[in-house]
Amino acid sequence: MNKHIRFIDLFAGIGGIRKGFEIACNRKGYTSECVFTSEIKQHAVEVLKQNHPDEKIHGDITQIEAKNIPDFDFLLAGFPCQAFSSAGKRLGFADTRGTLFFEVERILKEKKPYGFVLENVEGLVNHDKENAKDKIGKTLRTILGHLDMLGYKVSWRVLNAKFFGIPQERKRIYIVGTLRECPDISNFKHTSAVLGDILEKGLPTEHSKFIDNLLAHYSIEELAGKSIKDKRGGENNIHSWDIEIKGSVSKTQRELLNTMLKERRKKKWAEEYGIDWMDGMPLTLNQIKTFFNHPELEDMLNDLVHKKYLRYEHPKKKVGNHREPDTQLPKGYNIVAGKMSFEISKIMGDNDIAPTLVAMDMQHLYVTDGNGLRTLSLKEGLRLFGYPDDYKLDVEKSLGYDLLGNTVVVPVIAEVSTRVLDIYCKEV
Repeated sequence: MNKHIRFIDLFAGIGGIRKGFEIACNRKGYTSECVFTSEIKQHAVEVLKQNHPDEKIHGDITQIEAKNIPDFDFLLAGFPCQAFSSAGKRLGFADTRGTLFFEVERILKEKKPYGFVLENVEGLVNHDKENAKDKIGKTLRTILGHLDMLGYKVSWRVLNAKFFGIPQERKRIYIVGTLRECPDISNFKHTSAVLGDILEKGLPTEHSKFIDNLLAHYSIEELAGKSIKDKRGGENNIHSWDIEIKGSVSKTQRELLNTMLKERRKKKWAEEYGIDWMDGMPLTLNQIKTFFNHPELEDMLNDLVHKKYLRYEHPKKKVGNHREPDTQLPKGYNIVAGKMSFEISKIMGDNDIAPTLVAMDMQHLYVTDGNGLRTLSLKEGLRLFGYPDDYKLDVEKSLGYDLLGNTVVVPVIAEVSTRVLDIYCKEV
């Protein structure tokens, strides 16, 4: 073996696994070369070309024969995890055809590289679990079994980005292997960071009726770290009635709503109705009177329904795998609590860490900046995944959010890849 490592990057996204692997190679004193990249999402391909203008980006890997891929030492892939096909089930999960992992498997089988680094969502660990006590589900067990049959010594672990100097709560599974021995991907030195370490300052803030309403009720200092949802969330949660976004709410009505928020989760109401319990039951006027008896209770409730803080609805019964309103049971009052129902879901302060960033939610995450609020810049988004500041992401913000929500955390990849390269070093 020599000090020049050749690798391929499958399901490349914007190139995060590649970047982390290149950092690891550099640390170990190796030069590295990506000899083949595959990605099908067009705006991801654009970003790859921005950062690697002299390289060809190949399309759909399912249409490319392994023999046409140049020889390489390591395979990198953030392969999408799809449910196994009926063919897989028919064979008792002895087969991986019909899933995108098969593309990884067939290339490893044909090319026999020294090793690989794979990344996936944490849910892969328990996907298709047969028994609650099983450590892993059938999907991961099948993947590991197939890698073993190819002759690889394999390790896997779920790692959280927040322990690798990144201010984001992001757990992902890393699966690594070499032909020589199992890489040890445990006991990393933990480092931490907060959003203030990566946020830009002085960027234009945003204005809307919702934001103006928030700022009319709370100071910037009070808003930092708050979530906005009509669900339980303790002192760090703001409800729609706290900022009166659907209309004025009296102090007594606010107390009523806060009390209902807790009470509607109690299982005794389901027993009274004679239905299976669910988290968030509609409660009848008489049920509400048992914990909030007020002479104007019915008028207050109906006013809150009119303003759409509450719904007047039947409780729901189980029908197969879903629930439907049971029109035989009396209607009750329930809090309107749709997911992502507000312009802002969370306001992150300098001392916070971000929740797991996913494409759909990023537009609802705001930060404080001076005396105002704004969404994350794309540069901040890249920093929240550990990309260097010179990494290009020249796309419109909505597309950038989509790409970031599906990318990897570069420093975690770098640390994991370093452990893999430790084994490779022994043979050089």
